[in-house]
Amino acid sequence: QVHLVESGGGLVQSGGSLRLSCATSGFTFSTSPISWYRQFPGEERELVAVISGGGTSPYFLDSLKDRFTVSRDNEKNTAYLHMNGLKPEDTAVYFCYAKIQMQTGRWYDFWGQGTEVTVSA
Repeated sequence: QVHLVESGGGLVQSGGSLRLSCATSGFTFSTSPISWYRQFPGEERELVAVISGGGTSPYFLDSLKDRFTVSRDNEKNTAYLHMNGLKPEDTAVYFCYAKIQMQTGRWYDFWGQGTEVTVSA
């Protein structure tokens, strides 16, 4: 069974930092890109960042690339989103995501349960 579990969210003051973790199981993690999304209340999820299986050429939302970074530990099957200089407008639920090819050859979307990040002014 494929599982993605986010952790590391919480309440921080403006200017603070958090590291979100996405612990995974049930698939070949090292070859799978991992994406980070966030969702504001009442809005659609927006893509924050993407890291390739090898950790090369990460993508970041333009407005966040100077404050956020991504990494992964393929031995631990865990991806990370490092958030620095947090602002109140970063307050959202953050999700990790993977598209995975199963034994049948079909691709499926898998999401974590989300972790809440609240940034106070």
